[in-house]
Amino acid sequence: MIAKVRTATLLGIDALEVIVEAALSGGTPYFAIVGLPDAAVKESGERVHNAIRNSGFDWPIKRITVSLAPADMRKEGPLLDLPIAISILAASGQIDQDQFEQTMIAGELGLDGLIRPIRGAVNIALKCQELGVQRLILPEENAHEASVAPDVAVYGVQHLKEVCELLLDPDSRTPVTSDFQGNLKAEPQYDVDFADVKGQQHAKRAIEIAAAGGHNMLMIGPPGSGKTMLARRIPTVLPPLTLDEAIEVTRIYSAAGLMDGRKGLVWERPFRAPHHGASHASIVGGGRVPRPGQVSLAHHGVLFMDEMPEFDRDVLEGLRQPLEDGVVSVARVQASLDFPAEVILVGAMNPCPCGFHNDRVKPCSCTPDQIRRYMGKISGPLLDRIDLHLEVPRLNQEELLSGKEGEPSASIRERVVRARRRQAERFQGSKTKVNGRMSPAEVREICSLSRETSEFLRTAVTRLGMSARVFDRVLKVARTIADLAGSDRIETEHVAEAIQYRTLDRTL
Repeated sequence: MIAKVRTATLLGIDALEVIVEAALSGGTPYFAIVGLPDAAVKESGERVHNAIRNSGFDWPIKRITVSLAPADMRKEGPLLDLPIAISILAASGQIDQDQFEQTMIAGELGLDGLIRPIRGAVNIALKCQELGVQRLILPEENAHEASVAPDVAVYGVQHLKEVCELLLDPDSRTPVTSDFQGNLKAEPQYDVDFADVKGQQHAKRAIEIAAAGGHNMLMIGPPGSGKTMLARRIPTVLPPLTLDEAIEVTRIYSAAGLMDGRKGLVWERPFRAPHHGASHASIVGGGRVPRPGQVSLAHHGVLFMDEMPEFDRDVLEGLRQPLEDGVVSVARVQASLDFPAEVILVGAMNPCPCGFHNDRVKPCSCTPDQIRRYMGKISGPLLDRIDLHLEVPRLNQEELLSGKEGEPSASIRERVVRARRRQAERFQGSKTKVNGRMSPAEVREICSLSRETSEFLRTAVTRLGMSARVFDRVLKVARTIADLAGSDRIETEHVAEAIQYRTLDRTL
């Protein structure tokens, strides 16, 4: 007898359907799994054997062959344990398989039959939605995140016996539901706030512009000037995630196994701050089995790279594609995978190796040649993709000792949301959502200038020797400044302020 169970495996952040077929035949008792299983799937035989025995069922004393179709696609992860166990029980006649056609099953089994959480639950639920599968059975810990698919009845289970009972009587349990609309109405909660930041008004203004237009930025200043403190508060002024954005972020975190016991979707804007010793694959994505990197984990949020010149050159150059296209493409022999990576890149660096070049308190001990080599670690093409360069100087004593609180994040976020709303109306029907992602054609169409403003910009471009890409970046930033001011036109003062955020162009 042959039994078939529908399940899924992960390829990148996408779920792909897998059909588990179990066949029992006479002969010497034997267990085999075919269909390009990885090491974790090959080891499932022992887990499944003990789970079936310890759940009160009989292990068939027969020749058991389990096939994973399609056979030419590699299957990975222990999430296939549960469907393999169910297919063997069905093939041996211990449970009925009438409900299998409209049911997808996934889960890792313990030796005692308990079901452990898996990666990619929300991805599998969305695959069920796409295929028209009516029911999804998976570990209880993953049920809330998977309930995002409205037309799929999601059942969370804790033990193999529960799965068998549910398959015998699907109406015996109520599907899991989640109130996502309630989350949309709730104010985002963060542990930090811009009210904690003293001084640095220039930097706060630049951060507001970056948040409003989705612009990348680089902060340059001596140690202790507050660069990290400012960066960690950027998510607090970004607009709340929409439902579609929350689903996208959750898909990435779920596929990476980073839900950390979270129930439901990820509603906070991501903030990722990798160490400067991190490898290319961990930052950009990839590996033998391609996984999303830090730039994808920061999708719709902030990727903060402290001590940016200390990162490996290959890592920094690998950011050029995601910053330009909003996606990371990882090519492998079996498949080419795309990981979303629409991030606000925030870099921080010292002005020189010792950190005190142009500092008003401590003298710099670096030679001009050392400073040039240090600044040269960030290539020109990468700097061209960073819209805002700003200096973050050391605070003076009056600012440090002042008891006055800064402007709270909620107030800044209100202005950012209004500016984003103007952009949403402007880009309605387009894939572009924010000014920082405008294509060259959109820049020419949207960022038209008066004759006076055009002459001013032409003079600045000539003096600073800006590239064509930087010219477009200045226009994008100027458009965002105009949006924050509620202006339909880009005026000369908007362009002038945008040029002020090209510190490195002026210095170099």
